Amino acid sequence: MRGLNPETCRYPVAAAAGLLLALAFPQPGWSGLAWVAPGMILLAAAGLPSAGRFRVGWVAGLAAYLGSLRWLLAIPFPSGAVAAWLALGAYCALYPAIWCWLVGWGPAAAGADDPGRRGPGDPGLIGPWRDALRFHALRPWGVRAGMALTAAVVWVGLEMVRGRFLSGFPWNFLGLTQWRQPALMQTAAFAGIHGVSFLVCWGSAALMGGFLVVGFRPRERWLWTGELRVPVLVILVAAGLGYRRILATRRAEAEAPPSTATVALIQPSIRQTLLWDPTADATSFGTARRLTGQALAMEPDLLVWPEGAFGLDADRFREVTGMLSGGRTWWVFGAEDMEERPDGGRTVFNAAFLAGPGPEDRAVYHKRRLVIFGEYVPLERWLPFLRWLTPIGGGFGRGTAPGRFQAGPGGPVASPVICFEDVFPHGTRDHVRPDTDFLLELTNDGWFGHGSAQWQHAAMAAFRAVENGVPVVRATNNGLTGWFDALGVERARLRDAAGGVYGEGWLLVTVPRAGGAARTWYHARGDVLGWLCVAALVPAVALRARPRKAESKSTTPVGSS
Repeated sequence: MRGLNPETCRYPVAAAAGLLLALAFPQPGWSGLAWVAPGMILLAAAGLPSAGRFRVGWVAGLAAYLGSLRWLLAIPFPSGAVAAWLALGAYCALYPAIWCWLVGWGPAAAGADDPGRRGPGDPGLIGPWRDALRFHALRPWGVRAGMALTAAVVWVGLEMVRGRFLSGFPWNFLGLTQWRQPALMQTAAFAGIHGVSFLVCWGSAALMGGFLVVGFRPRERWLWTGELRVPVLVILVAAGLGYRRILATRRAEAEAPPSTATVALIQPSIRQTLLWDPTADATSFGTARRLTGQALAMEPDLLVWPEGAFGLDADRFREVTGMLSGGRTWWVFGAEDMEERPDGGRTVFNAAFLAGPGPEDRAVYHKRRLVIFGEYVPLERWLPFLRWLTPIGGGFGRGTAPGRFQAGPGGPVASPVICFEDVFPHGTRDHVRPDTDFLLELTNDGWFGHGSAQWQHAAMAAFRAVENGVPVVRATNNGLTGWFDALGVERARLRDAAGGVYGEGWLLVTVPRAGGAARTWYHARGDVLGWLCVAALVPAVALRARPRKAESKSTTPVGSS
């Protein structure tokens, strides 16, 4: 090991930390690993100069996002799938890289130019790294605690940027790992998913700081708890308040049961390649129609097809509406919509439609947030070769306003979102109006086979429920068809004959109507915590980017706890 570059041994540790973070997301969703991974990344970058910290953070981020976005490889367009996986993973990895650049532990290159600080027999590989970690452990506890808090502030600030920059890609924020922890999830009712990310990152950085104190100051009993005290207290209080919110909600439901709506959800489970094949339209429609007939026998208030036309044309549309005639069921389905432009052309929209028992019962919603390379090609006018990376023949137009679907006078009011839209916390807020009973998501995760995309997408829907205080009802082509209540708790899920979630079927759910209920603090005010973190991020970047004088060779801190 002697003679190797001390920096190189950090990369395997960084990659391991990234893989731990990937495993914390669904699936497999081992949420406890998220409390280790960010702090472990800081350990790997400790003591390096700015460029070195950036590289270590990028390696960790690349491992995390290539691991958690591996479902992109299932897209039935191999060259585009691999290109998207690599490009998106490399782009998302920039954010952990910037985080490490801004949040450094230990002096830059601690001990690297001072071999005399190494003890006799210290291997050359880990001497400088060990010195940097020791430097951090010997800092006063208040300094260490402040640095852990700073790590959380910067992490959330960068999440805010990633969720908005270049139209935004808010997939797999750190807080998403806690979607199976309902008490902690309730933090999102006040601070959004970013509040949960803040707690997890803060706890992880403090935990690793305490770990270093145990390693380098073992005789100073309980000193290792210094930076852990405040974050652990805040996390416990947040979880306690969340548990209290759950109990209060359940008690209110028991004392005054809300009115409900019955919703039938159809999951045709048609392969994406068949949805693109016009010769398979009859088969696709046949499956959807058969499931529809079975569901209509239950006389639901609302029948919901997922995103995708499933072979629907004018004649088949009349066939389904004929099945609704004379009943009380309203139908929500996905299809393309077209509008004439002043220049004589047409704009095509990815749309959701509402159709009722009568011929005049119609409403339409145009999707507002489109999937890059899936629903539009950026810069295609100037870079037409980019079309080769996507299977779409042409892009969709963007909708301009949220939709409102009401199943008849006095009937339930659903606010539709289509697929990728519910990934955006700040965008989903716009869809929830005072009379909204529930968010209704139509999605087609069949693009990604039978993988983790469906679970990650469902976890984000659970957070949107908590943030806005309304249930989220989901109809998917394959994946998690069902609903989450306003606390983000999964209340029902469609299972196929084999007990899985990817097969065809239909599910009847009874959903409480939340219209008129008090909304959450987050829904009313938005990303207050997130914008405060962004405000703190700006001076942090400015300070880090300015030229610095050479750092002192001495790595011994002045004072101790």
